[in-house]
Parts: sequence; structure tokens; C-alpha cells
Amino acid sequence: MFRSLHIAATGMAAQEAQLDAISNNLANVNTVGFKKVRADFQDLLYETLRAPGSATTGTTFSPTGLQVGSGTRMVATSRLHSQGTLQQTGNPLDIAIEGNGFFPIQQSDGTIAYTRAGNFKTDAQGRIVNSEGLPLDPPITVPPDTVSISIGADGTVSASSKSAPQPIQLGQIQLANFVNPAGLNSMGHNLYVATSASGEPQLGVGGVDGRGTLLQGTTEHANVEVVEEMIGLIAAQRNYEINSKVVSAADEMLRNATQMR
Repeated sequence: MFRSLHIAATGMAAQEAQLDAISNNLANVNTVGFKKVRADFQDLLYETLRAPGSATTGTTFSPTGLQVGSGTRMVATSRLHSQGTLQQTGNPLDIAIEGNGFFPIQQSDGTIAYTRAGNFKTDAQGRIVNSEGLPLDPPITVPPDTVSISIGADGTVSASSKSAPQPIQLGQIQLANFVNPAGLNSMGHNLYVATSASGEPQLGVGGVDGRGTLLQGTTEHANVEVVEEMIGLIAAQRNYEINSKVVSAADEMLRNATQMR
């Protein structure tokens, strides 16, 4: 009887974790470059009362065995790096990646982080930076008298100015690919860092070796489908409710057992 109470409690805890993942996805539905998270679960250990294939008589064997489960638990949160919706903005420093890849960003301590959020700006030195003021790596500086900026599909950045009407190449935006992007560690602020699970970054230009191409004047929205998340929310609520009813049923049966005379 107490086993059923514990099993139902693990089910309720699992649905709470599922709700956490869904709420985070919905909260970031308007976050540029955000990738939704899925909670992964697995069943817990089993108590084996009779092993499958154990002898039942001298000549017969159990075809199935007898095992009793002990519930479930969350074992991972998988970030799904599917393509988000692309929206044109007309801002020349808004850049979306169509396909695989991440923008390398130099953090304040000199280490490199990676992002899909391409809503860039320029700082006081003319460097192209993200919303936190962190520059691209390698850095690209826009001259102060620039009148137009052009960014090619391969990341080539060119600018024309009042003093130089003909476009001048300023640099090239690099993209990083990973063997297992789901293994990146989320740092917040739209940034990821490489881990042993993600593998080392494979740097290069867009459109080469499986890296995506760049679209200027476009941002990539979160890959969160609101309707899908709402369906998952309803399912999590119902599953939580079912597990709570198991707790109530087990409590009722236990109360009846203790009141027997």
C-alpha cells in the first residue's frame, strides 16, 4: 500500500517538472533565437519477485516473471534545435541563420560563448555586439561614417560610407557547428558554452560543411509552438490529477484497512 503512495508521488513530481519545462518554453515564446526544452523521464528500479525464465516446476519455466515498479523520475532536459520562424525586420544588423550553426560571441572574461540570437547592434567603438554588448568573435568594426551595410549569405560584411562610396569588406562572420548541439550548456542571456557532450566547435563560413547561411534583415524567432505547448500543459495537468487520485485511493484503502476490527 505504501508502495503505491510513493509511486504516485514520483508521478506527481514528474508532472511538476514537465510543467516547469512547458512554462519556460511559453515564457520565451518571443525570445529571439530561443530553442525549446523537452523534459525526458525514465522508470525507476524494479523489485523482482520472480525473475523471467525462473523455474516453476522441474520441467516448466515462468514466461514473464513478476516485477513491481517504483515510479518515474526526470533524467534530462533536451534542448531541441529545430529551425525557428524567420521574420524580416529591415534592420541591417539583424541576422538569422538558416540551417545549422551558432554565432561565436566573446564574453567579458575572454572565453567564447555561442548564440542563435542575431539581433545585433553597434557599440561606441563601432563593433558589432549582441544585446549584452558582447562582440562577435572575430570582432567586426563598422566605420563611424557608414551609410549602408551589406551582409552576404557566407557572412561577408561590407560597408559603404560617405568617404568611400564603393563597398569595403570589413570582415566575415564565422559560424560554429557542433556534433551534438543538445549537449551545449545554457548560460542564459541567449548564450551557450561548449561541453564535452557537445564536442568541440567546428568553425567556418556559412554554407560550407553543413553550416547554414545568413539572412540579413531577418531574425529567427523561438521554435516554440504555443498550441503544442498548451496541449502538453493540459496533458500534464490531467496526469498530475490522475496521480493525485491514486494517492487518494491508496489513502482510502489504507484507512479502511486500519479501521477493520
